[in-house]
Amino acid sequence: MDTVVSALIAALPHGVVDTDPETLDRCSHDDAEWADYGLPAAVVFATSVEDVVAAVRIAAAHGIAIVPRGAGTGLSGGANATAGAVVLSLERMTRVVEVNVAERYAVVEAGVLNDDLRRHVAGFGLWYPPDPASQSISTIGGNVATNAGGICCVKYGVTRDYVLGLTVVLADGRVAKVGRTTAKGVTGYDLAGLFTGSEGTLGIVVDATLKLLPLAGREERAIVGYFRSLTDAGNAVAAVSGAGIIPSALELIDRTCLHAVAEWQGWDLPEGASALLLAKVDEPGGRGEELAARIADAFHAAGGAQVERAVDPDEVARLFSARRLAYPALERLGPVLTEDVCVPRAAVPEMLARIERAAADEDVVIANIAHAGDGNLHPLIIAPEGDDEARRRAKRAFDRIVDDCRALGGTVTGEHGVGLLKLRGAAAELSDVVLELHASIKHALDPAGILNPGKAFPNGAR
Repeated sequence: MDTVVSALIAALPHGVVDTDPETLDRCSHDDAEWADYGLPAAVVFATSVEDVVAAVRIAAAHGIAIVPRGAGTGLSGGANATAGAVVLSLERMTRVVEVNVAERYAVVEAGVLNDDLRRHVAGFGLWYPPDPASQSISTIGGNVATNAGGICCVKYGVTRDYVLGLTVVLADGRVAKVGRTTAKGVTGYDLAGLFTGSEGTLGIVVDATLKLLPLAGREERAIVGYFRSLTDAGNAVAAVSGAGIIPSALELIDRTCLHAVAEWQGWDLPEGASALLLAKVDEPGGRGEELAARIADAFHAAGGAQVERAVDPDEVARLFSARRLAYPALERLGPVLTEDVCVPRAAVPEMLARIERAAADEDVVIANIAHAGDGNLHPLIIAPEGDDEARRRAKRAFDRIVDDCRALGGTVTGEHGVGLLKLRGAAAELSDVVLELHASIKHALDPAGILNPGKAFPNGAR
C-alpha cells in the first residue's frame, strides 16, 4: 500500500492525495450506516480529468481497487470503500463548463451540486428537472452514478432522461466521450445510458452533458391533505393515477415522519393525522386550476381532511417543506436504515399495508416517505443507538420489505441504487441470464475488477 500511496503522491499535484486518518475515515463510506466498509489507503481529491486518469492508471498498475465518490450522500453503500482501496473523490471538480441556450444543454463537471446547477442555468432561463431530496448536497456525478430520481420525476423523469453525453475515465485510464449534444442521436449503442446508473463499476464519470428545459411556462400549484391512515392516503394516490392525472409531484409522508418534523419545527398537526399527501401541478392557467381541483376532490373522496391549496411560490414551498425536512428529522431519532422499493402505482396501498405489518411483526419503528405518484416508496427503519437486537430486527424487516415488493411486481430499488445493501434483492430479482449479461459487460470494461468492486449487482467484482 505504501508503494501505491507514494506513486500517487509523486504523480499528482500537491494537496490532491490525502492520507490523514480523519479524512480516510470520513471518506470510507456514504450515508448508508448499515453497509460494510473498510479503511482506504488514500483519498485522491481530483481537480481535473488528468488527475483522475493518473490515479486510475496507478491503481490499475498495482491491482488496487478504486472507489469513486461524490458528496457521500448515497444511501445504499455504493461509495463505501474496501480496505486498502483508493477512494477517488470528484467533489472538487465543480465547474459548469458550458451552458448552450440555443440547444438547451449544459456541460458540468461531476462535483457540481444539483442545486447549484439548477440555480446557474436559471440565469439563462433554463431548468434542470431531476431533484432528489438531497439536491442541496448531492453532486451531479453521484446523481448520474445512481440514476437519481426525485420529487418531480413522476412527470419529468429521472437523471438518465436528461443525460445526453458523458466523459468517462475507463478502468485502464483511457478517456471515452459517449453520447451527443444534439436533441436526437442513435449512432451506436447507448453507452451514456449504460454508464448512467452503473454506480461507478464500469467507469468514472468526470463530466456530463445534460438536457435542459425552458424555465418559463410553468405555474406551480400545490395541494396537500391530511389522512387518518396510510391506506386512505394510498387510495388517494391510486385515485389520482386512475383519473389519468400526471402531477409534477405526488409525495407521501406518514405519521412518524410528520410528528418528527412537527416536534423539531414546533408545528401543530390536525388531530388524528396519520399521513400527509403533497401534490403539485405545473400546467399554466385554467388547465392547472382544473387539475388542482380534481386532485383536491380525490383527496376529499379518499378521506382527506384539511385539504389546502396554494399558488404563491412561497406558500407552495411552505406546504412542501415537510417533505424536505422529513429525513433529517428522522435522523434525530436514531440510525436510519433507508429502504427504496418501487411497486406498480396500483399496488401502493397494499405495499404500505405490508410495511406496517412488517413493523408490527418485527417490533421496529418504520417511517414512510414516498414518491407515491410513481410507486417509489422509502420506508425508513429506525433502531436505537447501541441496541444490537433492534438492529437485527430492523434488518429482518428490511429484507421482508424487499421480498414483499418483488411479490407485488416491483423492483428492489427505484433510485438509490443497489450498492451493497440491495445485493440480496438484486440477486433474487435478476434472472441468471441477465446476471450473466451484467458480468459480461463488467468484464469487458473492467477485466481486473478494480472499479468499485462488489457493488451494483451480485458477483459484480468478476
